[in-house]
Amino acid sequence: MAEITQQLSDYRLTTARIIYHLPDFHDILQEYIWQDYDLAPRYPNLKNFLTFWTNEIEGKLHSVYVARKQIITAGDYRFAEWQGTVQ
Repeated sequence: MAEITQQLSDYRLTTARIIYHLPDFHDILQEYIWQDYDLAPRYPNLKNFLTFWTNEIEGKLHSVYVARKQIITAGDYRFAEWQGTVQ
């Protein structure tokens, strides 16, 4: 699905900060940033990625922080600071 189509279908730019344990050094945490368009509050794309991570990647998940941003919003109204005629 094209990005503009996703945005018009109520998808939001979603960023997940994934903290995980290093496979060989379990006491050391590493950070991974994931970003994609997703539907809040269920986040199906993020859940699919985390399922893949759990099944295929050795690093055990520690925590996941999620932020989202609406890209297409209503326009901001501003008053003109100058009024005149251009000839």
